[in-house]
Amino acid sequence: MISFENDYSAGAHPRIIQRLTETNMEPLSGYGTDVYCQNARRKIREATECPEAIVEFLVGGTQTNAVVIASMLQSYEGVVAAETGHVSVHEAGAIENTGHKVLTLPQHQGKIDAGELKTYLETIFEDGNHEHMVFPGMVYVSWPTEYGTLYSKAELEAIAEVCHAYEMPLYLDGARLGYGLMSPEADMTLPDIARICDVFYIGGTKVGALCGEAVVFPKGNAPKHFMTRIKQQGALLAKGRLLGIQFDELFTGNLYLNISRNAIEMAEQLKRLLHDKNYTFYLESPTNQQFVIMENERLEELKKHVAVSFWEKADDTHTVVRLATSWSTTVQDMEELGEWL
Repeated sequence: MISFENDYSAGAHPRIIQRLTETNMEPLSGYGTDVYCQNARRKIREATECPEAIVEFLVGGTQTNAVVIASMLQSYEGVVAAETGHVSVHEAGAIENTGHKVLTLPQHQGKIDAGELKTYLETIFEDGNHEHMVFPGMVYVSWPTEYGTLYSKAELEAIAEVCHAYEMPLYLDGARLGYGLMSPEADMTLPDIARICDVFYIGGTKVGALCGEAVVFPKGNAPKHFMTRIKQQGALLAKGRLLGIQFDELFTGNLYLNISRNAIEMAEQLKRLLHDKNYTFYLESPTNQQFVIMENERLEELKKHVAVSFWEKADDTHTVVRLATSWSTTVQDMEELGEWL
């Protein structure tokens, strides 16, 4: 069985496992105060060109989204997101569980539109009864999106301009950030993202780490006592070293981007393979997730040999499935996939 089900089915890059093993018996302080967390923070500040950035490490994406959003919103505020956004659909109501509503906008291949955002905000705040409503307090985007698509620099800047006009922070979910940065269609760098956004996170879980996400407040603009808020919500890891060591290694020698590039190269090969096999694309993305429409009978046969991800029903006889490449996908994986497609 080979897996194209997601981009986190493998464990961690061998260099990370090696460093975790090498440092295993070192006595280190806890809660992210160890030397490896400090080294990782320094390297991330350098990579983002934000010397004043505040960087904190959390274990997973849903945990990160819930903590960041809840920490930055007032009790009467909600977060604006695409109707297909991760916080809207695939986080089991984690945001709502913190007491904040997810306010959805139409999606365009996973993205929101700056003009539609502006119209939405105007409509809310021009309503004479808006003080009886949930206030939109921040905007959430992901890059890449749930559909593997990318905001251009101009699109993200336009959204940021609307956010700032309404004094709302722009938050970017970077669970697959490395794969976005290495896409041939990307026109943004990590420093660009840090400049445009008020807060974002660098995903490790899906990009080579055993687990972990690095939250970055690029302008030193973290909510007051953010670390305490992390602990209050049960998200502070006592053995913070486990996260610091991983990000220290990922940001050594350009490892993060180098392994991300592999996922994109394999995705390009995957797209060629699917075209050669005459599959119909539901959405052909510029990153590591590809969506095709398969006959249900053919899908059941394929699943005996290849793990893929259900996305949605196309009709009674067809299903939209996602195939994802990752930092760990090999040429051999692609060759085996070709035999079963």
